[in-house]
Amino acid sequence: MKRTKIIDVLKSTEYGKEVCVKGWVRTHRSSKAVDFIALNDGSTIKNVQIVVDPTKFGEQLLKDITTGACICAEGTLVESQGAGQSSEIQASKLEVYGLCGNDYPMQKKGQSFEAMRKNAHMRLRTNTFGAVMRIRHNMAMAIHTYFHEHGFFYFHTPLITASDCEGAGNMFQVTTKNLYDLKKDESGKIIYDDDFFGEQTSLTVSGQLEGELGATALGAIYTFGPTFRAENSNTPRHLAEFWMVEPEVAFLDQEELMDLEEDFIKYCVKWALDNCKDDLQFLNQMIDKTLIERLEGVLKETFVRLPYTEGIDILQEAIKNGKKFEFPCDWGDDLASEHERYLVEEHFKKPVIMTDYPTEIKSFYMKQNEEAPTGSQLGSSIGYKGTYAPGPTMQGTDVLFPQIGEIIGGSVREDDYGRLMGEVKRRNMDMTHLWWYLDTRKWGSCPHAGFGLGFERLILFVTGMQNIRDVIPFPRTPKSAEF
Repeated sequence: MKRTKIIDVLKSTEYGKEVCVKGWVRTHRSSKAVDFIALNDGSTIKNVQIVVDPTKFGEQLLKDITTGACICAEGTLVESQGAGQSSEIQASKLEVYGLCGNDYPMQKKGQSFEAMRKNAHMRLRTNTFGAVMRIRHNMAMAIHTYFHEHGFFYFHTPLITASDCEGAGNMFQVTTKNLYDLKKDESGKIIYDDDFFGEQTSLTVSGQLEGELGATALGAIYTFGPTFRAENSNTPRHLAEFWMVEPEVAFLDQEELMDLEEDFIKYCVKWALDNCKDDLQFLNQMIDKTLIERLEGVLKETFVRLPYTEGIDILQEAIKNGKKFEFPCDWGDDLASEHERYLVEEHFKKPVIMTDYPTEIKSFYMKQNEEAPTGSQLGSSIGYKGTYAPGPTMQGTDVLFPQIGEIIGGSVREDDYGRLMGEVKRRNMDMTHLWWYLDTRKWGSCPHAGFGLGFERLILFVTGMQNIRDVIPFPRTPKSAEF
């Protein structure tokens, strides 16, 4: 008999129909008169109940059907007599595909998330992680759908790169060289001439720079793929391998960029509420009892648009009134998560888009506000000449969310060649591998803007989970690359 997914069985009212379901046993309750098997196949958070007359089946077969076992059940779909489900199956045939002994690590008992991470190959079968992964899928679908409907093109950027977008140097190297016999020059530097690419390469930390090339040809693009950062951080908000969503749009100014950020993230949250109702209700009950209320609140609120300087003033006033922060928050400081969450959760009680950050704490490619000289003022629109001094602030547009802190990092990109080169020289940056990026400002430069959304941080917010390692199937963190 052809298999029917449990999600479809539970929706069906064709009582009296013969059905076949296959899945993994959540629970098995036995008595002399009747057995009840709760079966789940991953298609829904809900289980289908298999009602078994023990006199019709062998004793050993029923003993083999333990928590975690994989079985096939055929029988008659009937209206349920008990509470909690509308339909159940009266079994006529049972077959065990895979036994599961008492050492099965995901037994029906309370386990910490830390313990389950040690069994990441099995934790996906639990209700919580099934719900999280179905929501993760839906968020990916929401992202692709949003950008497709808004005229963006899905643009694939390389995972292997010779450049460092962020300039931090925290990158994983990619090489075919024999690490036990590295050739070095007279100064002790490794020679890469004989390596696969003929130069030092790494896994990318961002597809933004290549994405900008796409935007200046196609108008509006987005990337959605894995990125990598070799940062020795063990916080609940960091991974070494994570997914990024990075749209780039030509002819977009700062206000329009903030409109895009707010509209996009509200679309994703609404998609979750519309398409993940059962999973969200489960997580609202088991993980965070304010989850659904918080998601609905995002849709109701207009995001606050807050200049960095005003944000600092608010934080300083809070300190005067007795608020304690672990990290400093003077003008010029890169705000910590505690500062961002204070603004969002305590002061405004709604999402915030923080703008106009100090130049010194942001990336070289961000557009400076009007205090900075343009390329023509420096002496040439396509060459760096004269004395350069940066403006004090750049046109950043970071979205701050409750429970998370920064969920989007965005900015208008610097399109003026002279100003961009001035910043590169001021920071003593080696642009050997970014000559192509600078060329876009030489030939047909255009205003453009974009942002990066950490996909796992979005999943954290939408699911209410507390650790980023629990919203990706197989987390990669310092000293951990199992599974």
